[in-house]
Amino acid sequence: MYSIYDYAYNGLLFLNNIMRPSHKRLSQLMIYSTTACQSRCKHCNIWQKKVEHLSFEDIKRIMQSRCVTKQTIVGLEGGEFILHPQADEIMAWFHECHSNYTLLSNCLAPHRVIDAVRLYQPRHLYVSLDGGRETYQRMRGRDGYDRVIQVVEALKDEVPLSLMFCLSPWNTFGDMAFVIDIAKQYNVDVRIGIYGTMAFFDTTSELLTASDFVKQIPQSIHNTQENYDFVALYDQWRNGNLRLRCQSIMNCLVVHSNGDVPLCQNLDVVLGNIHHQSLDEFFNSSQSCQTQCQYSRDCNDCWINFHRKYDIILLRNMERLLSKRLIEKIYGPYQWTDNPRTTYHQYFKTL
Repeated sequence: MYSIYDYAYNGLLFLNNIMRPSHKRLSQLMIYSTTACQSRCKHCNIWQKKVEHLSFEDIKRIMQSRCVTKQTIVGLEGGEFILHPQADEIMAWFHECHSNYTLLSNCLAPHRVIDAVRLYQPRHLYVSLDGGRETYQRMRGRDGYDRVIQVVEALKDEVPLSLMFCLSPWNTFGDMAFVIDIAKQYNVDVRIGIYGTMAFFDTTSELLTASDFVKQIPQSIHNTQENYDFVALYDQWRNGNLRLRCQSIMNCLVVHSNGDVPLCQNLDVVLGNIHHQSLDEFFNSSQSCQTQCQYSRDCNDCWINFHRKYDIILLRNMERLLSKRLIEKIYGPYQWTDNPRTTYHQYFKTL
């Protein structure tokens, strides 16, 4: 999933962003370009919002920001990005001017997705799949399972492809195992998220309540990359034992379809709006730097994979080189379990 270059680059970016907070650069930028969506998901209510779009001109203006570099991975999503009225123009521009971009899709319009990927060649395609046919229809309100498989079969050898599974109150660890098996069958990547509060999608905070949580995680997850520790540590977080700084908000941003740029995906804290100021003006402003530093230090309120996987990887790799005591002198206090002295390796050795 991640190369040595990715780890090295993100390490250098981390150092730049903490040492030069008014000159931060982005590793990831997710553009929620439209609220249009054909799904009727229980775990996302964007389909109930008024339809609005960021225009092609808006997106080009965002991409001119100094904080967006050639190395910044830009994600095009929604809603369902392929429903954006200027989807072809936008993808054609990215193909020509910023090829380091990815596409996220529910694949309910399979032919449009297949044609767009073949024509505009995104770096990666992320496909939502939360279980088998019955689970898909129950969770997403549409009979879309076969269309997802159609896209996977068509594109699995043409573009790096990931199945995106979200563990939620409406599916099970059995569904997780099913999706992992599908990924293995087609030799594609799988990435696992966990349902949580996201203001843009009007979701409510509802922690998973499964007992013996870690014991229920399917064994096959160990054959995937960067998923097991994220899922297993959720149990420590939901029980109030785990506390990590949220460093990802320094180098990962999202832009909403109305132009708002929130501090993170979880909180309804808006740094600015691209219709009123440039991204550089408010993302690297002194006020935003203060807000980012405050929440980075004090907030531990979500387990969203867009943010928390970064923090896990950062500290896990730091512990390979330095003692926990030394890391805390640089990074600040953190803990994986109810015992503040336990290291990442020590915790997972007990599982």
